[in-house]
Amino acid sequence: MTSQPDYYGVLRVRPTASQQEIARAYRALMRTHHPDLGDGAAEDRGDPYGGELLQIMQAFDVLRDPVRRTAYDRSRNRTAVGDAGPVAIPVRRVDRRAAPGRSTIRITPVRWESGPWAGP
Repeated sequence: MTSQPDYYGVLRVRPTASQQEIARAYRALMRTHHPDLGDGAAEDRGDPYGGELLQIMQAFDVLRDPVRRTAYDRSRNRTAVGDAGPVAIPVRRVDRRAAPGRSTIRITPVRWESGPWAGP
């Protein structure tokens, strides 16, 4: 008997989460687990795409599609014994006011198509 993964638990959201909350949780988790952005712990174990990263991607793939999410919720409700409560995702707050004496660095998108090398 195979156990169905808890995609809401993987993304650390409530089962009643909106599409926007699911997308935000996915992006936040990808920032911490992606092999190009993380500490390289998965690569040290010989697994460049850690099992947790694949679970996050699979959970988002199911929960972002309303039809697949409804089917998942139905199968989950048939096998669920108890519902886990919401899990808090840590969020770093950034003070938008610049401290006195500090210069503000503004980052703008790079426009590769502009310049003398750009075509007509």
